[in-house]
Amino acid sequence: MSGAMQDWELRVSGLLDHAAREHGDREIVTRWADGTETRTDWRGIRHDALRMVQALRRIEVYPEQRVATLAMNHAKHLTAWFGATGAGCVLHTINPRLFDEQLIYIINDARDRVLIYDAAFQPIVDRLKPLCPTVEHYICFDSGEHCQSFEDWIGGEDGNATWTPGEEQQPCMLCYTSGTTGHPKGVLYSHRSNLLHTLTMIAPACLAIEPRSCVFPIVPMFHANNWGLPWACAATGAKMVYSQVNEPEAICGLMEREKVSHAAGVPTVWFSIFQYLDETGKSLPPIRHALSGGSAVPRTVVERFMAEGVRLAQAWGMTETSPIATVTYETAGWDELSLAEQVDRKSLQGRAVYGSEVRIVSLDDGVTELPRDGTTSGALQVRGPWTIKRYFNAEEDCVGEGQWFGTGDVAVILPDGTVKLTDRTKDVIKSGGEWISSVELENAAVAHPDVMEAAAIGVAHPKWDERPLLVVVPRPGSGVSEEAIREFLRSRVASWWVPDAVEFVSSIPHTGTGKISKKDLRDQFRDYRLPT
Repeated sequence: MSGAMQDWELRVSGLLDHAAREHGDREIVTRWADGTETRTDWRGIRHDALRMVQALRRIEVYPEQRVATLAMNHAKHLTAWFGATGAGCVLHTINPRLFDEQLIYIINDARDRVLIYDAAFQPIVDRLKPLCPTVEHYICFDSGEHCQSFEDWIGGEDGNATWTPGEEQQPCMLCYTSGTTGHPKGVLYSHRSNLLHTLTMIAPACLAIEPRSCVFPIVPMFHANNWGLPWACAATGAKMVYSQVNEPEAICGLMEREKVSHAAGVPTVWFSIFQYLDETGKSLPPIRHALSGGSAVPRTVVERFMAEGVRLAQAWGMTETSPIATVTYETAGWDELSLAEQVDRKSLQGRAVYGSEVRIVSLDDGVTELPRDGTTSGALQVRGPWTIKRYFNAEEDCVGEGQWFGTGDVAVILPDGTVKLTDRTKDVIKSGGEWISSVELENAAVAHPDVMEAAAIGVAHPKWDERPLLVVVPRPGSGVSEEAIREFLRSRVASWWVPDAVEFVSSIPHTGTGKISKKDLRDQFRDYRLPT
């Protein structure tokens, strides 16, 4: 026997229908790279997205074929999100910060047929064109100098069309990981997974986005489903603010003028904003909610936001989790906690939201579930209706028994379910049968006033299997010594965690997304011999 309710497929085009019908005049504001600003609204986004649907049909791009974008944040890019998915195609957002070899790989792996890009990335497109044979149509969002412009492409259509129907389990979006351990891998989201992710993230306990909200996604639209914000804002009819450039002055000016209530960015964004405010003597714009992700938020940032009366939501997740899996939402008894205790909780990675389950298992066997006692560390696993089951073009599932997906993170889970990340499974150092967190060692090292950046890796040792090597970028002119750093660490980490050696370098290798590339660092020091 089936339920007696109406049978509606959960598809992302329904979000835009709702936004245009119920909140049609809510603005979508774009500040372009040249400083000009344009305004449209949800009704206009829907009209243009339907014109894009017609344009895709005209060039015979069919459902489930890939339409790629290589672009920053603006309203035309938002139109492409709904236009591609509304045509039944798969939107493939490409990160322009990846290396050419990675870009070539993912475009060919995805078999993209259309590439829509910002004029600023014309040099990248020119380099890639001869090496990406599947791309048949090049369209430029903001210029027609080298190919057809987006406005000209959809300009001949009237928008008198309907969305391509289909099942909710059909794919709608493709994002690739940054490829820190090999080729980038594709994560293929479904209409259903994005809808369920949206319903959780707009809840008050999560991001609290509502029709009165004005949301500024500073996080780029090519990052991890753009944290689900385009879908969430359409679901609630929230106003959106975009900027092609992310200089602190421009960001703060937009926040002030547009009365932004919610802003989302990585910790480096908040660092640059606070530095700008300190240098100019200006006050933080009156935002009410700050969403941070991508990497751990330093305690100093948490304290500053809380002092300004801003509700900080640190979210943890990954491309494979759509991306939100845990959030630092306030729990029962929150108001009874001291300010220091609240800062402590907000400085961690939060608790699982509905639709996401987390656990830790043994680092040795990858199966034995470990207790939530706040001290036992293990490999972090996650599962749920918006967590990956299989990578794009892969033949086998990437989840184990019970659908648990290994995140590659090492964590402890507190008794109340709060997750604290301590390392990556491939970066943790095993010395004498005991685990050393490279991340905690790095965090302790960068607290030294003469250290600009630090990375810890395991180096082979004849007795202890591995011992930590600390690679340091010193502040210019500091003259800091190896022994000074080792002495500094002795009061901050366990004695057996203190690195056997410190090597000073001018720079540490990073990936195309700005993360430290431990893979390249290990290659660089492959033949390193410890002094002991």
